[in-house]
Amino acid sequence: MTNELTAKLIRFQKPELSLPYLQGLDDARIAGLFGIDLDEYRAQLADLETRTRAAAADLLTEPEVAEQVDRLPFAPGQRVLAFGESSTADRLSWFEILKQLVWLRRPGDGIAFTNLAVSGATTTQVLKGSGALGFVRPDWVLCQLGANDTQRVGADGVRVVSAGETVRNFDLLRERGGAARWVWLTPTDVDESLLAEFAPFRAAGISWRAKDQLDTAAALDARPEVVIDTLTVTRPLPGQRLFESDGVHLTPAGQVAVARAVVTELARLE
Repeated sequence: MTNELTAKLIRFQKPELSLPYLQGLDDARIAGLFGIDLDEYRAQLADLETRTRAAAADLLTEPEVAEQVDRLPFAPGQRVLAFGESSTADRLSWFEILKQLVWLRRPGDGIAFTNLAVSGATTTQVLKGSGALGFVRPDWVLCQLGANDTQRVGADGVRVVSAGETVRNFDLLRERGGAARWVWLTPTDVDESLLAEFAPFRAAGISWRAKDQLDTAAALDARPEVVIDTLTVTRPLPGQRLFESDGVHLTPAGQVAVARAVVTELARLE
């Protein structure tokens, strides 16, 4: 693998979550999966955490954002869990930025953040692994799912998870959440112009459509729980670089845009 590909895999892939049946999967073994030694793996993890903390620190220089973090509805000692796919599993993700915002601004509150997002996961796969709710016992669940459900086989093929099954899985996931306060995030948008030019997706015969993300967002908007719109803030616009070259994954700037939207909406909750 090239250094660039290895760095991308480490950013988005967490074998300890995607391969839970492999017992004792420590850092040394994970480093081997990426084809690098332990020191290099840990150095790359440290660099990603440093970048996330820097993004949070930069946001906190804005008085409005700092005041919103003060008003986030997480009480001292509470546990916040994230379910999601690559948009959340990303080690530079909105959830990791949110964690750093709270830890930097409210260090004495002892709020715990657990990121159980798995890159590539569909709602069906996350539902199968939702037993983790019983172990973590979160007070809050922030859930951003559905984009991988809309992956299509071929340019105009069927979705890998039907729209009806996605809605059913949303219902079942929420039921599994019990007393936890549940907040949904809509899928982010996609950049179809970049998608069309991304050779690995063409070779694999897979595609995404912006319309499908809109449909999933509409299904979430119909739910009774709080729903945060992250699709609008990631809509491709001239002069912005919110997507990586594949048109699906967000750039660090895209993740900051989502984090800003999440903080704004959460600060409005009582």
